Amino acid sequence: MTQTTFGETLGASLRAVQSWESGDRNMPKSTEILLQQKLEEHKLKSQLNDPKSHYNIEVNHINGLTSSIMYVPLVNQYAYAGYLNGFSDNEYMETLPRIPFILDKEYKGEYLCFEVKGDSMECDSEESISEGSILLCRNVRKDYWKSKLHIHKWDFVIVHKELGIVAKRIINHDVDKGILTLRSLNSFYKDYDIHIKDVQQIFNIVEVQQKRKRR
Repeated sequence: MTQTTFGETLGASLRAVQSWESGDRNMPKSTEILLQQKLEEHKLKSQLNDPKSHYNIEVNHINGLTSSIMYVPLVNQYAYAGYLNGFSDNEYMETLPRIPFILDKEYKGEYLCFEVKGDSMECDSEESISEGSILLCRNVRKDYWKSKLHIHKWDFVIVHKELGIVAKRIINHDVDKGILTLRSLNSFYKDYDIHIKDVQQIFNIVEVQQKRKRR
């Protein structure tokens, strides 16, 4: 920024900015707080509003505190088929609804939400993911597929050319053969292998909004 633009951003005169830069005067505490808020807002927008992403971020300043909300496109159960054909189309991505996630930590990468379809990830443990839950997912870039995925840290959403969109646990990644072994948390479903050449996208599941069930 120029000195003039910087001053306008902080509500300060050009002379005040020049005196801060020269060291003749110290920046007032209230202006320091405002500057820190502006820097945090810029940092978040730089990380999240990537040209390749389709979400946006809202930053609020209330009583000196900064709160940030990320609005992420949602692929619901009814949009699965359309997403398989349109995920690389910016116009299609812009038609998806967006849902808010409060940022309680630093998020990096490209994000998308999926609504869980089916009961394959339901089980009798706290790891269970019920049908209708919303998954906040981070895209795993294809250049990372050449090395072993972090299968012990994350569960995954996989966009497959024939199987469609599936939420699974990867229990083995044979890098040399390009084989992923997938497991459902529901023991009714058997493990199966897929070849990575048939995979279009891989996402880490980073957060789950469980659908509430009545007892």
